[in-house]
Amino acid sequence: MDTRDSLDRSSAEGPHPMPASDGYPPYNPNGDSAGPDSLQQTQPNASGNESSGAVDVVLQSDIGINTLLTRLKQSVASAREFAAFLKKRSTLEEEHAQGLKKICKSSHESSRRPDNRQGSYAQHYDEVIGIHDRLADNGVQFALSIHQMHEDLHDLAVNIERGRKQWKQTGLNAEKRVQDSEALMEKAKAKYDSLADDYDRARTGDKQSGRVFGLKGPKSAAQHEEDLNRKMQAADADYASKVQTARSQRQELISTQRPQAVKAILDLINECDAGLTLQLQKFASFNEKLLLGNGLCVSPLKGQNNDQSPRSLRDVVFQIDNMHDLNSYISSFSSRAGQRPADIRYQPHPSTGPTQQAPPTDGRSHNEPNTQATTPSGNFHPAPFPDNAPVPSTAQNQRSETDHFPVQNPAGQSYEGSPHQQTFPGSGIAAVPPQLPQPQLSSPLYSQPQKPPTPVNPDLTHADLPPLRPVFGMSLEELLHRDGSAIPLVVYQCLQAVEMFGLDFEGIYRLSGSAMHISKLRAIFDHDPSQVDFRNPENFFHDVNSVAGLLKQFFRELPDPLFTHHHFQNFIEAAHIDDDITRRDSIHAIVNSLPDPNYATLRALTLHLHRVQEHSQANRMNSGNLAICFGPTLMGTGSNIADAGWQVRVIETILHNTYQIFDDD
Repeated sequence: MDTRDSLDRSSAEGPHPMPASDGYPPYNPNGDSAGPDSLQQTQPNASGNESSGAVDVVLQSDIGINTLLTRLKQSVASAREFAAFLKKRSTLEEEHAQGLKKICKSSHESSRRPDNRQGSYAQHYDEVIGIHDRLADNGVQFALSIHQMHEDLHDLAVNIERGRKQWKQTGLNAEKRVQDSEALMEKAKAKYDSLADDYDRARTGDKQSGRVFGLKGPKSAAQHEEDLNRKMQAADADYASKVQTARSQRQELISTQRPQAVKAILDLINECDAGLTLQLQKFASFNEKLLLGNGLCVSPLKGQNNDQSPRSLRDVVFQIDNMHDLNSYISSFSSRAGQRPADIRYQPHPSTGPTQQAPPTDGRSHNEPNTQATTPSGNFHPAPFPDNAPVPSTAQNQRSETDHFPVQNPAGQSYEGSPHQQTFPGSGIAAVPPQLPQPQLSSPLYSQPQKPPTPVNPDLTHADLPPLRPVFGMSLEELLHRDGSAIPLVVYQCLQAVEMFGLDFEGIYRLSGSAMHISKLRAIFDHDPSQVDFRNPENFFHDVNSVAGLLKQFFRELPDPLFTHHHFQNFIEAAHIDDDITRRDSIHAIVNSLPDPNYATLRALTLHLHRVQEHSQANRMNSGNLAICFGPTLMGTGSNIADAGWQVRVIETILHNTYQIFDDD
């Protein structure tokens, strides 16, 4: 009974919390039992930290391991988040740096072309590109550094997560074993208490009935008391063993297993947090290094010898001398300027004077050279039309009178005549090449002005021709009012040249021509378009691609595109229609509402492109390819880049329905 009373007292005290004398030492992260003195030695700053007591209480409790595991999971998640940020940042920096290097390379190559400015601008612009190239190198180095940081931090997070799972299983299993043993102890205690109460009632004479029925028959009170005493002693022994087992497991947990798990998890937390903090510090340092390096590239520090130190971006830009570059460029053409032309004077013919003077003895007139220079058409007199010959249209007749100009053949011989009727040497036959269809309207929109051509000074090169009658950059309305033709002469000549020499040329309108040839042809047209005849391929350097490029450049430089800004959105909305017939009729209605010069020019161009696509077996340019080449050129660039596909669909619809849209109307 004394043993039972001692067990009753020990069980009444309960298993939580167990006294230190029963094997519950204070928390020691080193894993061995220690008193308060050793705890103070391992944590010398604990007295100065107000929360150290609360930390010890939590770490020594049953929730200590779970709390640390949750905190370690947060550290791993933060490390992974920052690693992902570093990866994305490195990708962005790499793309930015590589893109900047590509731009620098292309700009460096373009700046050396003869089409761009030279002189001080080219020299200092090359330095500007070099500064940006160094900025790109800094960006590449920064991207590589933070990418390496991403890999290191990712590996750290993987290792920490592996350790977290290992100690989670070890620590929680130890905690669970103690909880299970304590649950068995509580169950044994409940059974023991129940039997003790029954035995106490039987012993004190609290009898419910005179006899108790058992399996072998009724029992007397003495037999029942003895039976209860035997069961109580067995339950008492079982309860005592369960208490001893739970006490030993908890002692092992508190003294060994829990401190080891807590210390290991704390080490993982400190390692993860320290690694994350280190990468953050390196990231801050690399950012400062990047910004400082870029700043030194843009504005270097001035050393003792300022001549040898690199110049800043501001200093480089301010060294560009525009006036010096302009004067140097103009003076480089001094050798081509030639002598100043003689004064222009009026010299009447001797036959118109009051008296007839005899010619000189050598049989030649002294005014013959001046006559050749002052007479626009020379000694060429076009033969009159026969009586039974059909009279050409007004536009063709006027254009033939406008286009008189001398042409040089390859042998250097000069022959003059109209571009519509020209006699080639040695043949005696007037060669009339095929002509583009002229728009036949009752209004005078398509007529050419009747005026004599102005001869081009042969001493001037193509690039030196002054823009007497500019064509490029002028609106179609201005060209109509000035020249009296709804179809500009540059469009007419280019279409004529392509139809004569380029219909079977593979990639026409897709392949680029020579930039130098296009520039020279443009200068000739801006000087006087009436002096151009593209029926002779020597006049466009035998380069039909340059003629095609010149035509597209004219349409691109129109102030208002051929399809006009006003009707742009209407064409895009019509292109969205899926039904082919409805889409064709909608585009047809919008085309009819275009201004007169736009409509006439579009009609001539569409008929020409229709003939080009008829030769697609040879030139590989079907309606789809032509629409891609001319879509943005004819319609202009809208605010939405997604409209480019609908622009191509508008042009392709017009080419598929050429004779339905442009008929006899």
